Formats: sequence, C-alpha cells, structure tokens
Amino acid sequence: MIKLKLDNVNKQLGGMRILRDVNLEIAAGEFVVFVGPSGCGKSTLLRLIAGLDSICGGNLVIDGRRVNDLEPRERGVGMVFQSYALYPHMSVYDNISFGLKLAKTEKTSLRERVLKTAQILQLDKLLQRKPKELSGGQRQRVAMGRAMAREPDILLFDEPLSNLDASLRVQMRNEIARLHARLGSTMIYVTHDQVEAMTLADKIVVLNGGRVEQVGSPRELYERPASRFVAGFLGSPRMNFLPARLQTPGETSLVDTLVWGITPLPFDSSNLATGTQLSLGIRPEHVSLKAADGAAGVVVTAVEYLGSETYVHLDTGQDEPLICRCEVSAGWQAGDRVELQLDIDNLHLFDADGAALRRHPQAIETLPDSVSLRSARASAL
Repeated sequence: MIKLKLDNVNKQLGGMRILRDVNLEIAAGEFVVFVGPSGCGKSTLLRLIAGLDSICGGNLVIDGRRVNDLEPRERGVGMVFQSYALYPHMSVYDNISFGLKLAKTEKTSLRERVLKTAQILQLDKLLQRKPKELSGGQRQRVAMGRAMAREPDILLFDEPLSNLDASLRVQMRNEIARLHARLGSTMIYVTHDQVEAMTLADKIVVLNGGRVEQVGSPRELYERPASRFVAGFLGSPRMNFLPARLQTPGETSLVDTLVWGITPLPFDSSNLATGTQLSLGIRPEHVSLKAADGAAGVVVTAVEYLGSETYVHLDTGQDEPLICRCEVSAGWQAGDRVELQLDIDNLHLFDADGAALRRHPQAIETLPDSVSLRSARASAL
C-alpha cells in the first residue's frame, strides 16, 4: 500500500530551482532515508512533505489524498527537528503533551498517550524534569515523543542526531531502529551521514542538485550504483576511480585501462562511440595486495591503522591515491611496493556523464577472476 507519493514535485526559491521533477513512492511502514551532500534539497523535500514550505509544482499525495494545500496539522505527519525545539520552561510531560493540548485532546486520552509514549522511549521516570536537566540523547527522545504522541501517520526526522557526539549517535541510531520495528510506522529520515542511511533505511533516496539520483535498498545502492555520483557518495572510504577509454563498443566492452591494458569487460557499451572516456570503479575492500617483485608494482604512500583493519594508500599516478582495505596482519608500510588484484565481479564502469554501464548478464569465459595493476606510471589515457 502506497502511503506517500510525490508526483513531479518542484520547488523554486528566489529564482533558483531547489527541487526538480521529484517522483517518489513510499510504502506504508517503510523507513526511507533522504541522503545527499549539503544543498542537494533533502531538508527542503522533508519540509514540503510536512507542509512547512509550499510546493511550486506537482502533487503530494498521502493515503490517496492530495495534500498540497493542507495545513501541517491536517496532514497526519509529525516532525522531529535537528535542534530539538523543546520549551525550556516546560517539563518533559508538558513538552510531549504540547501538541495534544493544541489539538484540544480530551484530558484522559492525553494523559494515556503521553504515558504510553514516555514508556516506549524510556522517559517515564523523567516526566517532571526540565530540558536543562537532561542529556542530549534524552532531549532528542523528548523531541521524538512530542511528535509520536500525536500518533501521526508519518514520522519525519530532519538530521535529528547531528548535534550529538559520536558514541551517542550510535546509541540513538539503534534506538530509532528499534522504535521503527516496534511501531511499524512510516518514517522518513534526512541525513548527510551515510552510515545512518545505510544502517537505518529500508530504502535510500540519493539526492543530487535537487534531483533524485537513485532509489533503492542500501545493498542495491552500494553494490550496483546507477551513477558515479552514487558510487562515490556511499561508502567510506569512497570508491576508487581510474580513467579508461572505450576501445571497441558492444555487449562486451573492449576497454583500454590504466589497470591492465586493453581488456574485455562484462559491460554493455553498445550505445557509445569508440574512444569514449570512461571511469573504472572499484571499492577498497575489493582490492587485494601482494608484494611486488623488484621495482615493479605501485608504492604505498600511507597506512591508516584502525584497530581491526588498515587503509593502505597507493600511488597510481593519479591525482588521488587508490585506497585498499586490508587486514592489520598484512603489515604493509609506507614505501612498500605492491601489486594490486582487482575483483572482476565487483568492478564498475561509468560513461563520461557518470552513468553506470549495464553489466552483461553472462560471464565472459576468457576473463580472469581478478586483474593486476603492476605499473604506477602507465601511459596516460
């Protein structure tokens, strides 16, 4: 069942288009995360759904009803803001019940709903405290409780954890995930933190320059990004990119790469011309290293130790180092010379506009399981 639908939604502000032709469907009970860089339009989109900003074009439909012109309180949504927006002179109880009082909720029902909400959020022992007596995580739960108490059809979160320290963000992230599992309500969550997006979402909506770049599950977007932008945005460290040139187009592409010369790759380039500039993508965990013989291979320029793993930076002759995620036991050090093995099954190929080329469904028998990068100073493409 479709809970919310955005149909060709546009937003313009001061002559600038903030959102461009946004089309999106969100099912009942889904946890959807809007993610993207600063200024991409994700918070604006959330405010349009909440009714805090007006839509310049298109339709917003909730439960089959067009709500473009309805007031926020008439839309059946509750919103949790980044800044908490608590009333400092009110107790936790009064903050949670504030929206219910404005709606003239009957007193017995109001009390029942506040106590139920406080119990769910583990605030039942803090109801008489003022916000200044609470920790950051407790204040955030009060802000969530105020939205929940109204029993909205959709809960909206606008970067709710950005003001918390790292350890508290992890704790609150887990609490929000458990809350969604317990309530089963539709939640829409805005963040610039890709870890929050990957761990919380049933579905991620990646925004770029006011447009929807890709929609899908965290796994789908991570493993099969539709564009170089999505590939580079999701993942930490981000995907490595190497230049390439299309030698022979077709259902199987013959590609001239910095990596290992002219090689067939399982990507369909039938619609591209010979000589088209491409980008070859590979994630750090899909690069493995072995010691190089003599002066062959590439040079390790830096090693980041993270306890359970290390990130090894390599000089491939490009502007940015190529990064490999390795086990600590490998013991690589700056100055080492190594050979790279790239996993063919996890390569990505993007055209000059950044669109991902479709992977050919049938494996190419002549391809090795992996390919090697031996020379850091291969001829420029």
